[in-house]
Amino acid sequence: MSIKILAFFNNKGGVGKTSLVYHLAWMYADLGKRVLAADLDPQANLSAAFFDEDRFTDLWSSGPPKTVFDCVRPLVERTGDIAPAHIEPVGERLASLVGDLSLSSFEDQLSENWPRCSDGDVGAFRVISALWRVMQEAAKKHEADIILMDLGPNLGAINRAALIASDYVVVPLSPDLFSLQGLRNLGPTLRRWRTQWKDRAGKNPLGGPELPAGKIEPIGYIVLQHVVRLDRPARAYDRWIAQIPSVYSKEVLGESQAQKLPVDKDPNCLALLKHYRSLMPLAQDARKPMFHLKPADGAIGAHFQAAQNAYKDFVGVATEIARRIKVRLP
Repeated sequence: MSIKILAFFNNKGGVGKTSLVYHLAWMYADLGKRVLAADLDPQANLSAAFFDEDRFTDLWSSGPPKTVFDCVRPLVERTGDIAPAHIEPVGERLASLVGDLSLSSFEDQLSENWPRCSDGDVGAFRVISALWRVMQEAAKKHEADIILMDLGPNLGAINRAALIASDYVVVPLSPDLFSLQGLRNLGPTLRRWRTQWKDRAGKNPLGGPELPAGKIEPIGYIVLQHVVRLDRPARAYDRWIAQIPSVYSKEVLGESQAQKLPVDKDPNCLALLKHYRSLMPLAQDARKPMFHLKPADGAIGAHFQAAQNAYKDFVGVATEIARRIKVRLP
């Protein structure tokens, strides 16, 4: 039985996606779940949040496989199938499938092999399913309850292979024109990839690799980094926030009757999260999530109260996501 994969994706960058994955990975671990955080963004920003430069130097050095690229290197070099997955401990229940800038070199092969799956080419299925198989192997080694996957902001071949590996998708958004346009690009693309993969997967030959189901089910969006004034988004962003429910329901869910609800009443809205601007530098310096900050980390007075508020916010988000994907929390 495969382990559920939850992807966080928007083809518009700069929406706080990696920070969201980082904090939710820690939160699920705090809530008693065993978590694998899979960094499939070739920029490796999620891994950079977990590990310092000295550890990265070791992880990216030659030797046994230590990163996600090391796992698919035999396919890139055409010397074999995936290599054994390495899991890098982060916390007691949290581990990472470490990102790697070299993963971008896998893009061409994923692109070349996508159409070959339609011909029942077993080698093509091995390539296209590689990221899913690596994540599943790593998660089983860690005895993970859930996999959280971070992706780069594009609609390229790596993200296509990663998204057909996903069971569920959360869309992080900023309340701006570019995020709305990102939704208009994202929704039809996800539906097209889902349909194309269903057609291709049915042609996997006898003895071919185990394949992902290609569920790619959108479960909602999270609005991040909205400017707060008296606990309400600033007026400059009101018109963009107001459009999110209708654009999401129409473009991502493919509903003919678009939602005409305020964002805080929209059932597709998982959360409205504050930016927590003052906490992020402290959290980055301490190399821990905002809600783990203590006075010794510089979180004093209002900063400490903000850290406690962040904990409540992320408990709420994690609980709602778990409910929607049917992951039981303790």
